[in-house]
Amino acid sequence: MRVYVPLTLSGLAAVHAAGEVGPGPLTAYAVTPALREWYVSDDIEELEYAALNRAAAASLRLIAGKPDEVRRRAVVALDVPDGAVVADPDHILDASSIGEVRIADAVALSKAAAVHVDADDAEKDVAAAAAALGAADTGDDDARFTVDGAEDHELLWFGIQEIPGLIS
Repeated sequence: MRVYVPLTLSGLAAVHAAGEVGPGPLTAYAVTPALREWYVSDDIEELEYAALNRAAAASLRLIAGKPDEVRRRAVVALDVPDGAVVADPDHILDASSIGEVRIADAVALSKAAAVHVDADDAEKDVAAAAAALGAADTGDDDARFTVDGAEDHELLWFGIQEIPGLIS
């Protein structure tokens, strides 16, 4: 199963240094039955893109909680056995957790299929979105528009061998 683990760039550096994504339990995003129902598509590529975007939104939340963090979202795509992934039933009615899964243990970085990171030109919009998250969560339409501005940036695809260039 392909899962998408939200990180920050400093988190990506730590993953690279450790050679694994962890420690467990890990929160990730995947094509779950709830995501399939929410997204209403049978196209696996579209569903995986939706799961990636859910992870990117979670990455934004991680960034918002770290004032000194580089304002670029990061997500690691991992291939893990189906049995290693458990959908989180505690959040079943929480729309923000659609597609969220738990992985009990750390996963070797060698199981990564790719790394997805914002381009440099997204930093301004990601910074504004991180600053606006609190207001957006309370229903402020202007703040929601600002958060959506970060979501307009597509994450770029990188091979795991390219991580050193991303974190330097």
